[in-house]
Amino acid sequence: MVNTKVMLAGIEMDNPVIPASGTFGYGQEFAELYDINCLGTFSFKGTTSEPRFGNPTPRIAECSAGMINAVGLQNPGVDAVVSHELPEMKKFFHKPVMANVCGFSLEEYAHVCEVLDSEEQIGWFEINISCPNVHGGGMSFGTSPCAAADVVKAVKKVTTKPVIIKLSPNVTDIVSIAKACEAEGADGISMINTMLGMRIDLRTKKPIIANKMGGFSGPAIKPVALRMVYQVYEAVSVPIVGMGGLMNAEDVIEMMLAGATAVEVGTANLIDPFVCKKIVDELPAVMEKYGIKNLTDIIGGAH
Repeated sequence: MVNTKVMLAGIEMDNPVIPASGTFGYGQEFAELYDINCLGTFSFKGTTSEPRFGNPTPRIAECSAGMINAVGLQNPGVDAVVSHELPEMKKFFHKPVMANVCGFSLEEYAHVCEVLDSEEQIGWFEINISCPNVHGGGMSFGTSPCAAADVVKAVKKVTTKPVIIKLSPNVTDIVSIAKACEAEGADGISMINTMLGMRIDLRTKKPIIANKMGGFSGPAIKPVALRMVYQVYEAVSVPIVGMGGLMNAEDVIEMMLAGATAVEVGTANLIDPFVCKKIVDELPAVMEKYGIKNLTDIIGGAH
């Protein structure tokens, strides 16, 4: 028998598989397809203080080995999450869930976390300082060590739960940003968010996405994600949630060898809604194939 359990920032998970925020909603549509309690947890839709419609359409463009999206943090706002989404979620998901929090100011990040902190279903906060699809917020906090540290400081003042900071790959030195977050008390690092990309329609000769540019994700970015997780693992002592182009159980093992304690699966959910269940089901056989008895033993094993 193999052991797939991992410990993420003090909370035990049955396995390291986490559907990524923005690709799993609040879990309800997927819960109609399979019992999502087989997952380690999931990261629900990025939440802001006020409801957001998001960016104008079109918001999605396909490309080789991936996709580009510019949804723009569409969500019902934190009050609706507390009054409606979390009570509904309690009916079909019985594990701690990861709350993805977005903001356009330090005050907004802190407010959303403060409102959500007393909700019993929430196990971790995943603080998104790396969204490339919105103007005047999101990624602007994730491109500077000082700005990233300020977000951590503001959030840690108002929450009792583990705080995991989601970093952008669209920077020169991701290691310095991760170290700054750890220094201010971050309990973990989540990486990488989407890269920045675009597509152009040859017929109209204009960008396909109304936002012009958007987040590039999918298998094509996996080597970049692995490299960044590997670099950050050597620089910090907090756990890392690794993501970027993961499609199967072997990808999970590879990301954990680079240094991830847990992994998130994003774009693959939009291709195959059963993919996370398949990865969870495949994991024991893949572990046996490579002689792995305990998943925790391989974290950072490539170093």
